[in-house]
Amino acid sequence: MNQRRILLVGLDGFDIALAERFVREGLLPNLARLRSEGSNFDLDPGREKFSGVPWEHLSSGVRPSDGGRWSPVTFDRHTYGATHDYSRVRPFLTELAAKAVIFDFPYFELSLAPNVRGLTSWGIHDPGVAPASRPAGLHQEITNLFGKYPAPEWIYGFCWPSAQKARAAGEALTRAVGVRSRASQWLLKERLPDWDLGVVIVGESHAAIEPLWHGVDENHPLHELDSAPYAAAGVRNVYIAIDKLIGDLERSFSDAILVLVAMNGMGPNEGDVPAMALLPELLYRFAFGTPYMRQVQLRALPDGTPLLAENEEWGELLFTAVPMPPFKARFDRRVVRRLKRILTGNRETGESLHWMPAYRYCPFWPKMRAFALPSYYDGRIRLNLVGREKRGLVSTAEYGNVCRQMSGLVGECRNLLNGRQVASEIYWPKQNPHEVGPSEADIYIVWEGAPLGFSHPKLGRIGPLPYGRIGGHTGHHGFFTVVGSKLPTGIHGFASPFDVVPTVIDLLGEPRPSWISGRSLVPQFALAPS
Repeated sequence: MNQRRILLVGLDGFDIALAERFVREGLLPNLARLRSEGSNFDLDPGREKFSGVPWEHLSSGVRPSDGGRWSPVTFDRHTYGATHDYSRVRPFLTELAAKAVIFDFPYFELSLAPNVRGLTSWGIHDPGVAPASRPAGLHQEITNLFGKYPAPEWIYGFCWPSAQKARAAGEALTRAVGVRSRASQWLLKERLPDWDLGVVIVGESHAAIEPLWHGVDENHPLHELDSAPYAAAGVRNVYIAIDKLIGDLERSFSDAILVLVAMNGMGPNEGDVPAMALLPELLYRFAFGTPYMRQVQLRALPDGTPLLAENEEWGELLFTAVPMPPFKARFDRRVVRRLKRILTGNRETGESLHWMPAYRYCPFWPKMRAFALPSYYDGRIRLNLVGREKRGLVSTAEYGNVCRQMSGLVGECRNLLNGRQVASEIYWPKQNPHEVGPSEADIYIVWEGAPLGFSHPKLGRIGPLPYGRIGGHTGHHGFFTVVGSKLPTGIHGFASPFDVVPTVIDLLGEPRPSWISGRSLVPQFALAPS
């Protein structure tokens, strides 16, 4: 196949089911037209959607089971600490002859791809890498031409208790999409026009859905809050702006095959409270027979859903409920290591997890047979295994029994607000615990709904606690659309997100590196006659 120019537009945290609703309302004409003109696939991420690193999967082309990471959180079996690490995986573009330019590609470590130009960590949700550019200075050039990124405070904004903040978040993120559109066109058309593959990632849909989902979800417990109409308008306007961005990019680069991809869908957040706070407390109580979490007094809706005052922050409340434990020597060692990196001029390697309640239980982990790792979506239980962890308490012979014991412990919990089970699935995928890597857990829990409190027959009530993020990675699927003048249209059913990279490589006319996961989808939409 001859080499062809490709423009890949990645839509981070973009829910296609919500977009189709807006299409029916006539709000997204470009997306509607392009999906009618292109070859379309639904992307089923399976359990990989809980990894939290879908863009690392795209940048590397490697699925977790083939050597990729299962989480950005790495457990240190020596110190019993956990870190949110930046990506250090080899980008698939490193192996290609195609000239590539990227704009704000999350989890793309530019230093490992010397043949790629562009920039990272400009204004993206969860960049996964430190800011970098090739050539140097692109961030400042964009600031000089287009101003600073318009919505830095809303990339991880918390605003659902406040109508004023919800309105401000929606307006700022909508403006940010417009700046992203103009800046990416400048980069690809004027500054670095010589490319075979252009990659533009749009993060504002992710940044909007996480704090504003209650506005567009009529079944959400917080849908009747005063902030909900502003949240709905914010999400809608961000999607409209993204639709305009897609149309503008298509027209600016009409010679290119256009690839649209969202690696996963979005929906209500079901993980923040149970994964980050309730599960760690449950395992603490099981280990020590006493609570660590402090009870907090909150207002609530008639159904029991806890509320925060307009100016209250979830993180501050959770610091009150789960305080930092007494300082330990290993924290001293961690500080020394960080100071050493700073003094030697080394780049930061990740983000702090101090804000997450689960992290604040880590000083107790050496004395626990099982503990909850910090996690953004599903629940993750790590066993303190002899021969794997430095101070292991569980022998290999006990592994299966302890996994069953911990699964039963979670299975006995009921949702404090409605009496239902808190988990829809509990599984441990590896029979040999010594195969469990530092980015993995032994036991995984998929939550049922969004349990804001646990009730256990012996360990008592835990919570309830208010929502943190409102939206999360609970959508059923992502999507993949390929549009080109010589490509046929069609709807082709489900594929894997790991099929995207082989398909792009195939469309570029290059051989696929042996370590790339997935398969090319080109045979399913063979090139039409010229």
